[in-house]
Amino acid sequence: MAATQYLADWQAYPFQIDQTRLTFHLDPRATRVLSQIEFRRIAPGDLVLDGVGLTTLHLAIDGKPVTATPEGERLVIRDLPDAFTFQAEVQIDPQANTALEGLYLSGGMFCTQCEAQGFRHITWYPDRPDVMAPFHVTIHSDMPVLLSNGNPVSQSAGMAEWHDPWPKPAYLFALVAGDLRAVSDSFTTMSGADVALNVWVRPGDEPRAGYALESLIRSMQWDERAYGREYDLSVFNIVAVDDFNMGAMENKGLNIFNSKLVLATAETATDGDYERIEGVIGHEYFHNWTGNRITCRDWFQLCLKEGLTVFRDQQFTSDMRSAAVKRIADVQTLRARQFREDAGPLAHPPRPDHYQEINNFYTATVYEKGAEVIGMLKRLVGDDAYRAALDLYFSRHDGQACTIEDWIAVFQDATGRDLTQFKLWYTDAGTPRLTMTETFTDGTLVLDFAQTTAPTPGQPEKPARVIPIALGLIGPNGDQVLDTTVLEMTDATQSFRFDGLGARPVVSLLRGFSAPVTVTRQMSPADQALLLAHDTDPFARWQAGHDLALDGLIARATGATGGAEFIRALAGVLDDAPADPAFAALCLALPGDEEIATTIATRGAVPDPDAIHAARRAMMTEIATAYEAQFAGLYDAMATETYHPDAKGAGRRSLRLACLAYLSRLDGGDRAQHLFASADNMTERQGALEQLIATGRAAQPLAEFEAQFRDNRLVMDKWFMVQPLRAAPGDAVARARELAARPDFDWKNPNRFRALIAGLTANHAAFHAADGSGYDFVAEWLMKLDPVNAQTTARMSSAFETFARYDTARQAKARAALQRIADLPGLSRNTAEMVTRILAGPA
Repeated sequence: MAATQYLADWQAYPFQIDQTRLTFHLDPRATRVLSQIEFRRIAPGDLVLDGVGLTTLHLAIDGKPVTATPEGERLVIRDLPDAFTFQAEVQIDPQANTALEGLYLSGGMFCTQCEAQGFRHITWYPDRPDVMAPFHVTIHSDMPVLLSNGNPVSQSAGMAEWHDPWPKPAYLFALVAGDLRAVSDSFTTMSGADVALNVWVRPGDEPRAGYALESLIRSMQWDERAYGREYDLSVFNIVAVDDFNMGAMENKGLNIFNSKLVLATAETATDGDYERIEGVIGHEYFHNWTGNRITCRDWFQLCLKEGLTVFRDQQFTSDMRSAAVKRIADVQTLRARQFREDAGPLAHPPRPDHYQEINNFYTATVYEKGAEVIGMLKRLVGDDAYRAALDLYFSRHDGQACTIEDWIAVFQDATGRDLTQFKLWYTDAGTPRLTMTETFTDGTLVLDFAQTTAPTPGQPEKPARVIPIALGLIGPNGDQVLDTTVLEMTDATQSFRFDGLGARPVVSLLRGFSAPVTVTRQMSPADQALLLAHDTDPFARWQAGHDLALDGLIARATGATGGAEFIRALAGVLDDAPADPAFAALCLALPGDEEIATTIATRGAVPDPDAIHAARRAMMTEIATAYEAQFAGLYDAMATETYHPDAKGAGRRSLRLACLAYLSRLDGGDRAQHLFASADNMTERQGALEQLIATGRAAQPLAEFEAQFRDNRLVMDKWFMVQPLRAAPGDAVARARELAARPDFDWKNPNRFRALIAGLTANHAAFHAADGSGYDFVAEWLMKLDPVNAQTTARMSSAFETFARYDTARQAKARAALQRIADLPGLSRNTAEMVTRILAGPA
């Protein structure tokens, strides 16, 4: 087990680097890396360098050989002058690097991944984010394309030089060498500088790279318009890589992307794929300022760059598409991933105060909750003050490695507000629960709020936080009697008064999801239905219907009756559906099994995965029967003649597939069969295939799908995923085992591994099967992958984090599966930390 790192122990590095020069002689089994690093002392201390898996051939200080023995994963050199040049020559084996950290091979192409601590796998270096330097890189290789960070200096046969003038930490270093083709364009910045843009892909993939390039141009335009930030190099390169642990990486001037977030055509990518490509392209580009030009001082501050950049990419997608639909989708993701994290043994604050393995903290809390904290801050200070604070942030901290304290200080200085209490959002774990009660007397409405946050590991007591509560009031006739107002709650209990009301209104609470909290309030189904029909805030309107459905499903899953009010209320949703198909599709989607289980557990009961699954299927059938004609009409009306991945077309297809899901409950998959055969786009073809799997009619369609796309790795990932995801719970594990036994289950490829294993774990009743077969299957594969790729294994192990909320028999089976992982000889420290934390949760 790795030693625990504590924020309180952080110390500044005693040296500054004025220049880093690297020379690579690339070879699949024996790459030589020569480094020349100019150090200058800024404080007392030894020279401490990080390195893992390096064969050290030569070390020197100012040209004179030195002898130094590594101390674990560190090299310590003492008694040094105040300024000197450190030189090293090491040898590494990219082909053996299955962990995909540092320099490795992906299908014969050299590529790198250095965040968080991958650079130490390349050469000896102070591998920490606060040590920043300009890089000059020379690459020797017979590969036709040789890329690194910054601007090109020179290129000749077998050699290329790159220079990045902007100081950066080692985690932002990148190198790519391979047989690649560029899809190119250019961009002129707002100051008139010309930038060459390239998306590099394997030969034959050029037709699938155009949308990524278009998304990059839109991102550059938007960042200039929304934040006043322009690009600062002469070239911007993106490279698509098949083997990648993450989605993408923001390396300065050379973004490396998982190919699934670059390559797209209508025939191979869904609407969701297109939106993710646009959003992730934007996210990594926005990092150029919020992450690269201004980075984080230490890894405890990870949410400083990630939370802000996620918030920026959410704003970007909202502007490119539908702001209302995007907000609802973001909240769904937050609740499914981060609320679950907050409620279990893996809970941690956006800025943790300790960790064992930093790769385990690339979490929903750091990313999604980090973004919500930025959104709350913007809501509290207002749009103009937010822009002023960001301008101050960029001017004050450009070229620096910063902390959350620096970020908070910028807002305090720009606005004059005291944000001491607000900072608790960064330092305290857990999701606050907001309870509201109301009284109405003689035209006066009084709202009483109370906030509590449950204990989390290491944090038993939680003081009150600042909670911005956006609300409106809807009259009994459906008219809005109070526009959106933001209440600022700062105490554990607080009351707010509204006078001069003619009749008791319905409170439209937490509009726009103004804070990442859960809400407890007494609300009648009639009031929920009224908000679903009349609320002027799209999120609050959707939330009312969602809560109405959730209450009904919980009632059914726990042996009662429920859901009638929601089913009746859907009449209005269907009547309005053509006006905003994407929003209607969200309103028609029932809460998922996982959310139902979470809510049941929150209410103090033990969820039964089988009962939940049955309740949801029964309600779908009832809804389908009640509105068959309307669903059939909308299904036909929402057909699109020409595919385009814009918000309008995507919205129509999302509503069409929502209708298909209900109609398939009645026609046994007839429409899905026809759509699968006739669809000209992957969105509808995959949607139809999922319904055919669910109705048991997928054997021939699955064979046809495989025959058409067997040579397309990304499309086949979808094929591997949908089968365990949509299979009946009793069949899913067996189907997953069959798929895992296939020769094309390339389990060492992270995309293929995640497709199959995550497909099964997302099938709630199958993963939590009473016989433990789901737990056993996943544990077996995690144990097999761990020696090969510990990062992916550790992240996938979080599937077990909620096991303690189920019945004792399931708990015992899950705990036994986890213990087998924990007992694995040579278990990586990544996975060991995750499994240990999960097992240490409540029994």
